[in-house]
Amino acid sequence: MRNLTTPIAAFLMSAIFLTGCGSNASATASETSGSTASAESADVLRVGMECNYAPFNWTTTESNEYTQPISGVDYADGYDVVIASKLAEATGKQVQIVKLDWDNLILSLNNDQIDCIIAGMTDTPEREEEVNFTSPYYESEEVMIVKADSDYASATGIQDFSGAKVQGQMNTVYDEVIDQIEGVSHEPAAETFPAAIQALQAGAIDGVVSELPVANGAVAANSDLAIVRFAEGQNFEADTTVSIAVRKDDSELQSQLEEALSQISEEERNEIMEAAVSRQPANE
Repeated sequence: MRNLTTPIAAFLMSAIFLTGCGSNASATASETSGSTASAESADVLRVGMECNYAPFNWTTTESNEYTQPISGVDYADGYDVVIASKLAEATGKQVQIVKLDWDNLILSLNNDQIDCIIAGMTDTPEREEEVNFTSPYYESEEVMIVKADSDYASATGIQDFSGAKVQGQMNTVYDEVIDQIEGVSHEPAAETFPAAIQALQAGAIDGVVSELPVANGAVAANSDLAIVRFAEGQNFEADTTVSIAVRKDDSELQSQLEEALSQISEEERNEIMEAAVSRQPANE
């Protein structure tokens, strides 16, 4: 998915996005060794995510009823963490969150360093060549983040961004769809979502493609930014759902996760997202 520092930038990295659909902190071999070793226990569900993409997942130093430890001092929180905890419980396992760079998630999964990916990842044909996906566990909406005082803030359709400099996060649907805008200046993808927001605030680009919950967090933390939601029939043509990735040879876990997901109603999923949005660092 979606799916990237100055006093403003430092605040962005530490406050909203400690926290997107890339991560600023990757798990090294030493950091993941404990996770890999725990694979010997069938009672542990090792879940990979960025911990850098609020409200889906972020890093915090404060624990609460929703968090899971990811190091000696840090915790993971967010929608994905709550979903992972519920799925682990439903399958009779203990959840273990493994913080990884976005680009390392599928590689780590196939190297058996994690058991599944719950990180706001969209099921695409390209990814299906490497991993299997469950049914979606959340459906979002694609939007554009712009400067609040920009002429683009009044846009109603994606073609209003013709000629604009638009950026997305590397290796995500949000970068791929940019070329649907005729005449757009498709800027090189940002490695992380926070990096794209920084570029927008610096005036290097005119817009960042995002999904609505993540955009809400960015705008809540930065009054100089605004969200453009597109009229029906004038949005990007793309899948806006996110699903759980598992190894192709792990059909048993895929079936267990599907069964566990079926026990979480759409109403409960929306409530979990609303709660995550309300407590993400951007809103504290």
